Amino acid sequence: VQLQASGGGLVQAGDSLRLPCAASGRTFSRYTMGWFRQVSGKEREFVAAIGWRGVSTDYADSVKGRFTISRDNAKNTVYLQMSNLKPEDTAVYYCAAGRSSGGRDSGAYDYWGQGTPVTVSS
Repeated sequence: VQLQASGGGLVQAGDSLRLPCAASGRTFSRYTMGWFRQVSGKEREFVAAIGWRGVSTDYADSVKGRFTISRDNAKNTVYLQMSNLKPEDTAVYYCAAGRSSGGRDSGAYDYWGQGTPVTVSS
């Protein structure tokens, strides 16, 4: 599976942004998909995850109520809708695919996209 994240950019606090992550391969629907983010010099942190059927979701406390993860298996794409963005959301955002349940552990994911940077100005 190859993943291509996009949609990042420079926005102001309070703005919204949607990050799509397009996947190649026919087995996309079998993977748990996750979003992680990383600030330079810090560890990569979990943001959100969605099960293969798109029913179960999980969010980091820091984004709960502001971010929404969704997927369209027909389009092999997972999305991260980000609303009410804050300066502390500034990071490079990565999408990932896992054959296991995935969850919050980055080590449980098998494939990673290249990352898309998001900068939120105050």
